[in-house]
Amino acid sequence: MLDLIWTLRYDCRENFPQSLPKLLLSVKWSKHEDMAQLQALLQIWPKLSPRDALELLDFNYPDQYVREYAVCCLRDMSDEELSQYLLQLVQVLRYEPYYDCALTHFLLERAQGNRKIGHFLFWHLRSEIHMPAVSVQFALILEAYCRGSIPHIEVLKKQVEALNKLKSVNELIKLGTTKNARSKTKEAMLTKEAMMTCLRQSGYSETLSDLHSPLNPNVLLSGINVERCRYMDSKMKPLWIVYNNKLMGGDTLGIIFKNGDVISVFLYPPHSRMDMFTMFQLMSSGSLLLSLYMCRIVPYGCLATGDRAGLIEVVSSADTIANIQLTSSNVAAAAAFNKDALLNWLKERNSGDALDRAIEEFTLSCAGYCVATYVLGIGDRHSDNIMVRSTGQLFHIDFGHILGNFKSKFGIKRERVPFILTHDFIHVIQQGKTGYTEKFGSFRQYCEEAYLILRKNGNLFITLFALMLTAGLPELTSVKDIQYLKDSLALGKTDEEALKQFRQKFDEALRESWTTKVNWMAHNVAKDNRS
Repeated sequence: MLDLIWTLRYDCRENFPQSLPKLLLSVKWSKHEDMAQLQALLQIWPKLSPRDALELLDFNYPDQYVREYAVCCLRDMSDEELSQYLLQLVQVLRYEPYYDCALTHFLLERAQGNRKIGHFLFWHLRSEIHMPAVSVQFALILEAYCRGSIPHIEVLKKQVEALNKLKSVNELIKLGTTKNARSKTKEAMLTKEAMMTCLRQSGYSETLSDLHSPLNPNVLLSGINVERCRYMDSKMKPLWIVYNNKLMGGDTLGIIFKNGDVISVFLYPPHSRMDMFTMFQLMSSGSLLLSLYMCRIVPYGCLATGDRAGLIEVVSSADTIANIQLTSSNVAAAAAFNKDALLNWLKERNSGDALDRAIEEFTLSCAGYCVATYVLGIGDRHSDNIMVRSTGQLFHIDFGHILGNFKSKFGIKRERVPFILTHDFIHVIQQGKTGYTEKFGSFRQYCEEAYLILRKNGNLFITLFALMLTAGLPELTSVKDIQYLKDSLALGKTDEEALKQFRQKFDEALRESWTTKVNWMAHNVAKDNRS
């Protein structure tokens, strides 16, 4: 079969230029004659779209000339589109046969021409420079960028210094909590006081003020609001830092600094590599035309900045499902079963037309996340990993388990539903009405349409996951791991067959949602006992 494809290579060029990746798999790389013919063929092969050309940069195509052709196709990318794929392009640098290659030149040229691209190229490279396999290569690219962007060096240097200060504060807190482990109340008071004292020192306050946010270089972080800063009560004591922001009408802006932990978003692996979150960003981008409801996905900022360290943007005016439920009930065990809690929470913050808009936002965002979490196989969906904004937008956080790698206890999987769709979600969508109404029918249709749109972009998602195989994600280490994505998108089936499969999953999620409520009850009780 492969020999036949190679024999028909000129027909492929004329009629199916997008088949180039498959054609290349038929090349006998050990035959000099085939290699020479391939090099000549690449010179006359029509340009692929940048998205199709991405596949030619994965580990299956190490040939220098193939990769140069792929980079030539990437030059048609806009800066906005390049920004969406920058993380993957940095990852595939490790597949390059030489440090001085077309992809390195391309990334440096675009980074020099657009400071925002340069900003994220700097951080994507710097966050992995501690890894022996790429330390020399990434250091050389970083040096080349800095030498060509002298004005940008001072901006980046201040960000690096600020992160070093935050790391020092985090280490201080860890030390304090270890020493005072016997008395939790005393520990919290002494450590919080030490943290605030530290942040008020001139050496810290000056370094942490008036810098461009690593999460978004367009945002200027003016000064820390020390009184509102705190640390979070998890093992690595992440810092919750609140900034005053002069350019946002006096609003505050929050960031979470994690150190020594996997940065969990698009789940965070041992080396703080972003994963699923990037996929959510792509799902919500205009370039994929994922229609109105998919655009309700909240792509909050998240950035790996070093070995097991990074930043996460705090989404304002939002709370977790767990907190909303616990606030509405006197008994933690009963909180998860109060279907009115979420709707009442939205009613307290919206009225009249604003409430209608909030419910519409909730409906569309819920549809988007139902489909996205199902396709990507996101696990560990307890009630503290799902949040709602006061405007109605529902969104998920903390993606530590992907591609169907769900948590289990005593050999029993905690999650027994394809995605989270509880009856209190349906209660909000139907505005408190009982029985399945027209609103529910519309919601179901949104989900089905979103699923079909994702299927049309299935090959792109497969390619992006393949490009991340060396990124250090514990649940994405081989081609076999990508099979979950192919199965959830039903890529080998017709649209009708795929839609039938999704409808079965939808019905299962709704029918078995009681298991989710039981899990949430256990989580709420455990959380209440800890507080």
